[in-house]
Amino acid sequence: MAEFTVSLSTSSAQAAWGENAKLSFNETGAVIHLPDDSQNARLIQQAARKLDGLNLPGVTLVGDWQKEQQWAFALSFTKARNPASIEWADNGDKAALEQEYAALLFTRQLVNETPEDLSPETLAQRAAEWLKSLGGDNVTYSMTVGEALKEEGWIGIYNVGRGSERPPAMLVLDYNPTGNDDAQVDAVLVGKGITFDSGGYSIKSSEGMLDMKCDMGGAATVTGALGLAITQGIQKRIQLILCCAENLISGHAYKLGDVLTYKNGVTVEVVNTDAEGRLVLADGLMLATDTGAPLIIDAATLTGAAVVALGSDYHGVFSLDDNAREQMLAAAKAENERFWPLPLESFHADRCPSAFADTANSRPMKGGGGGGASNAAGFLSRFVKHEGWVHLDLAAAYHGGATAEMPVGATAKGIRSIARMLKDFKA
Repeated sequence: MAEFTVSLSTSSAQAAWGENAKLSFNETGAVIHLPDDSQNARLIQQAARKLDGLNLPGVTLVGDWQKEQQWAFALSFTKARNPASIEWADNGDKAALEQEYAALLFTRQLVNETPEDLSPETLAQRAAEWLKSLGGDNVTYSMTVGEALKEEGWIGIYNVGRGSERPPAMLVLDYNPTGNDDAQVDAVLVGKGITFDSGGYSIKSSEGMLDMKCDMGGAATVTGALGLAITQGIQKRIQLILCCAENLISGHAYKLGDVLTYKNGVTVEVVNTDAEGRLVLADGLMLATDTGAPLIIDAATLTGAAVVALGSDYHGVFSLDDNAREQMLAAAKAENERFWPLPLESFHADRCPSAFADTANSRPMKGGGGGGASNAAGFLSRFVKHEGWVHLDLAAAYHGGATAEMPVGATAKGIRSIARMLKDFKA
């Protein structure tokens, strides 16, 4: 079969293709018509979605493509099931795009995996094996599973996951290219890895539960970002902590009214078993803080409130450190990924009061009440050092349905920005 080529043009399509047509076809493939020589990412994405609907086995980008134009095409052309191959334009951007696309594919495939096939242990193992394949001997890791979590005091992950027959797991991975076992840890990535979220006894509706295989999107995103940074040649020591569990209902599941006592002494009343992500992240953030790393980034599909505020176009950025927040936003801008700052102040740590514990894990009302995303970030702030900490609420990690610009399923948005932040961050 002859290759199907896709090129760009600033000339109008012939009238036969319709008035103001943005896509036309010729004997070798398709032409995307742009109104001028700017990047026009949205028009490229819309054209890519139409081409994806043709079920082509692959496309070759030819002619004068800028790097971000090619990336915009790939984001929208790469569907969840049987994605077509992409041959990049033959220019100086090809090697970088191949690295980024490999990370995108891994991240999307992991998030789109069925919950039956992706248990907490499987998620941790697949992340570790992929990073090991990229980093070789520079990558070491360990996993703490099931009852061992309780014995070691990681009670957030343990309690959220104990309702499932498949045990919860914590992955701790160390990428250390320095060759020095005593080298300072430069950054820690912490990911929420809820492989399926029923809501627990605060059970979700069927519609609300349908896409909850994506609730490990934070774990996938930080893994994809670290993998990308490794292939880009980063020479910093970086650790990855994935907090993995299934949030299910059984006679063993945690309950509303339970009080959890964390390693740092903070007690938490469970008022909503569907606010489980912050409970598992608390363990990961405490462990990250213990490393003394100047940069800690956690990522999670944490709150519906962030989606209400930002839609599915932006990731929410929270930090009590102005320097870290601004560097994260600058990294996102440099990578043309949409991140947006949302409020976080010290008082948000007290916005989920409890008469029975230091704090509740939410507020006992739908969606956690007003400011739910900020209150969740405030909860997390109890478990992490504030300097150099950035919390990402990944509202744009997954699309429950296809749009004019994006396919259904995982997006992998954010992996490039986090990888750049790891490279460029200055305390």
